[in-house]
Amino acid sequence: MEACKELKAKYDRCFNDWFSEKFLRGIYDDSECAPLLKVYTKCVAQAMKDQNINLDEINITHLGTEQEKKTEN
Repeated sequence: MEACKELKAKYDRCFNDWFSEKFLRGIYDDSECAPLLKVYTKCVAQAMKDQNINLDEINITHLGTEQEKKTEN
């Protein structure tokens, strides 16, 4: 989603910094990046809606259901 590209880059930078500088050292608080993830997620959801991609289809649970068993063949 081109519209969200810069937001993704900002979140990725934040996450990578947090992961390498904090998480790997035992600091698990990711509150610095959480707001960026929220904005990025909203952007992706809006872009998907604009492209007529049904978000309900993405949120359907398939693992362990009859639907999953049908696709294994």
